[in-house]
Amino acid sequence: MLRHENLTSYVLSTVEFMGSEESECALMSVPPYHIASISAFLTGVYNGRRIVQLPNFDEKEWVRLASEEAVTFAMVVPTMLKRILDVMEGEGVSLPALRQLSYGGGVMPVPVIERAMRLLPHVDFVNAYGLTETSSTVALLGPEDHRVAIASDDPKVRARLGSVGRPLPTLELEIRDDQGHPVPVGTSGEIWVRGDQVSGEYLGKRALHPDGWFPTNDGGHFDDDGFLYVEGRLDDVIVRGGENMSPGEIEEVLLEHPAVADAAVCGIPDEEWGEVVAAAVVLQHDHPATEAELKEWVRARLRSTRVPEHLEFRELLPYNDMGKLLRRVLRDEFSAARDQES
Repeated sequence: MLRHENLTSYVLSTVEFMGSEESECALMSVPPYHIASISAFLTGVYNGRRIVQLPNFDEKEWVRLASEEAVTFAMVVPTMLKRILDVMEGEGVSLPALRQLSYGGGVMPVPVIERAMRLLPHVDFVNAYGLTETSSTVALLGPEDHRVAIASDDPKVRARLGSVGRPLPTLELEIRDDQGHPVPVGTSGEIWVRGDQVSGEYLGKRALHPDGWFPTNDGGHFDDDGFLYVEGRLDDVIVRGGENMSPGEIEEVLLEHPAVADAAVCGIPDEEWGEVVAAAVVLQHDHPATEAELKEWVRARLRSTRVPEHLEFRELLPYNDMGKLLRRVLRDEFSAARDQES
């Protein structure tokens, strides 16, 4: 449940009333029921910006509309951006009118955002992290953060491309352990957030603590410079023999392989270890790879415990309408396939 006070707090802290220029145009391509779309429509109307809506996402139609309507602002999810880049490269489109491209709704693979910044050097990129319960964005990696990170030879600074930036100044964010106590910088835990835009409310249930703090069920950590790194949903964490592993960490390594177009990782039950790593991989059409090759690729870059015990090749991975990976569906499919084998 999002109340007027929550959404109003977000809008007033984000844009200036009627502050847009006449040439500005926003392209909306995420489903209108999603908080990213709701917040974008509200801020667009309040800001006086022309809005073009694409009812159902299609990468070719997105590129066509963005070009024909001289779109200046757009928001996409990671899977959308990758497909858009493929069309742009294939058709030689540059989108000169585009000024800012925001992305969120899932973890953005670093190779994808690096590719986007090469193809669209004139565009300001913004990584926005938020939840429905927080009326959208609570942390931002802004355009200058992107430029500094991609231009740096310092691995620590370069790593910021994989972060979601810093918390908005109108909010408080903390990382806490499973007892609800704040943890030191660099330590992983659950992301908690507090502020006027935070609802933390469901029909018949209020999840806010009495002091206004909301536990997001997202894992993450801060670095020494205050950049937030989201590690995924806490219930997606793989626990193998007592060791906690982030699926996103393994997915990112797999996506660095030149033959891998898409990858998804989950944990499946195992009698000996409790859970083991399983990976589904979509290969590039012109780049073959073997299961052994990909497992060795992960082993050479991460601990051996993070090497997928089960790895299968697929044509497609399960995503919802927002382009968010349905990890639970993947986990059920892996478990069912293994039950059939046994």
